[in-house]
Amino acid sequence: MSVQENIRSLDSQGISGREIARRLGVSRDAVAKYADQKDFSPAPVVPKTRPGGSVLTGFEHIIEQWLVEDQRRNYKQRHTAKRVFDRLVQEHGFTGAYSPVQRFVRRWRAANRQAGEGFTELVWPAGTVQVDFGEAEAIIAGIRQVMHIFLVTFPFSNMRFVQAYRGETAECVAHGLRTVFEHIGAVPRHMVFDNATGIGRRVGTRVVETKLFGAFKLHYRSESRYCNPYSGHEKGNVENAVGFLRRNFMVPEPEAATLQGLNKVFMAKCDALASTVHYRKGLALGELFAQDVAACLELPGVGFEAVRYESRRADRVGNLLVDGNTYAAGSSFHGRLLTVGLGHDVVQILDEHSAPVRTFRRVFGKQTETIFEPSSLVPLLVTKPGAWSHSPLRALVTDPVRDWLDKATATDRRRLFNAVDAVSGTTGFDHAIQAADTLIKRGDGPDMAMLGMLARRLADGTEPPAANVDLSVYDTFTTLNMTTGEVA
Repeated sequence: MSVQENIRSLDSQGISGREIARRLGVSRDAVAKYADQKDFSPAPVVPKTRPGGSVLTGFEHIIEQWLVEDQRRNYKQRHTAKRVFDRLVQEHGFTGAYSPVQRFVRRWRAANRQAGEGFTELVWPAGTVQVDFGEAEAIIAGIRQVMHIFLVTFPFSNMRFVQAYRGETAECVAHGLRTVFEHIGAVPRHMVFDNATGIGRRVGTRVVETKLFGAFKLHYRSESRYCNPYSGHEKGNVENAVGFLRRNFMVPEPEAATLQGLNKVFMAKCDALASTVHYRKGLALGELFAQDVAACLELPGVGFEAVRYESRRADRVGNLLVDGNTYAAGSSFHGRLLTVGLGHDVVQILDEHSAPVRTFRRVFGKQTETIFEPSSLVPLLVTKPGAWSHSPLRALVTDPVRDWLDKATATDRRRLFNAVDAVSGTTGFDHAIQAADTLIKRGDGPDMAMLGMLARRLADGTEPPAANVDLSVYDTFTTLNMTTGEVA
């Protein structure tokens, strides 16, 4: 029994307070306290206020004024406790410590919190997805690079699907959604987006979407909704999933030979999540996800091509400016009005009749150098072989070919460029240069017929690899006359 219980038990028997204190070895004040206490009902714990508030005497009204003014400001531009402390020191000569300022700000905000502040638990029906981007590092072909992680989550079942891209454009979003739709064999009825996913933006009650994504929604008959600005909690499922997948899929940094290979690995890991149990519902995610899929729409008969077409006029050297980067269509296209097709990973240039001219890997971010296809520069060097000295192609050919061209006459240069131009269209520029390299190392001239035949064999994989031949075996068939020094 507790001391308090013993005191009250003895007191109920009519024993005096002095005797109770003697028997239990406690003070008479303790006996009087517990014997006379009327109510032992539980009561909430009241935290004790820490001393030290006196150092803020004379500064409280200043802090309160700043915090009241904050209520009319943008949420991300309000005072933190640290900023309040810094202003007090700099502007009002405050000499106290940071801790009392921090406690005062915390108490004031708790006491002045509005009824509508905070978060509410949201219920998501089956067949709804949340979409967002995150960032993480990956190693592609041995190169460490920052990837944009495109994430699609089903909050009803908590299933997640992820793909990696080099940018966050509408083309990437549309391609990523199509990939997920075709992987699960269904189209979600509702899609919830952040304001920064590149396909649309909500300002107040008005939503402005890109033309490409509007066509995407028409194609799949799905509907979209956008979160309020600075309101990531409205799609908390995907926000949490970004952190989960970064910690579990991206640690350590994943490695792959290609971006496509990395995305295949990601999709396999996402499928494996189906065997895990939902943190609240107690069922396997795969079982709940079946309900998500059942609530979705059917796939259309054809997939959506996520390509944005724009018109561009080539400059005097045949270059086009696309998203801040310069792409070379070729000198023969100077001054012409061309069409540019922007996909999630490629940029395709079309002529006036929509026939393909050039295809480049799409570059995200700002690149100072012109992006070009090597074969597009060869025809100009055929007509102007003297431009070779400052041509971007010099850095793309092998050392033997570069040395040969540097020493060659204008006629010989033109002859080699003509041969490379003739075979590049069928075998590719790299195989043409490899063939020229082989002929030059053999001591042969870069004849057009020989270069074309060798380049085709290299492209087909039928050219045997060069090997060093050991001629020492022929020494057994010769003898040396030691007197005359003649070989017999």
